[in-house]
Amino acid sequence: MKISDKKIQKIFEQILYYLYSINPKATYTSYIAEEIARDEEFVKKLLFELKSKNLIIEIKKNKHGKDYSRRSRWKLSLETYNIYSNKQK
Repeated sequence: MKISDKKIQKIFEQILYYLYSINPKATYTSYIAEEIARDEEFVKKLLFELKSKNLIIEIKKNKHGKDYSRRSRWKLSLETYNIYSNKQK
């Protein structure tokens, strides 16, 4: 089944809004997928697309500086956060 570009854009908006709402905290792919009620692999694909557009940042290390072997955390880039903040005012 193919999802239309319009619906994908709405899902992008949901992801960005969720990351904005928890900023500056970074969260795992699985939590994002759970929050927006989407499949984890589908959300992961969308997250990498948002990363390629420099809207979000992928964090591959834990708080102690060790690399994750199979996990990633995500947060808004500073530029994206500033844009959202200005729109909210």
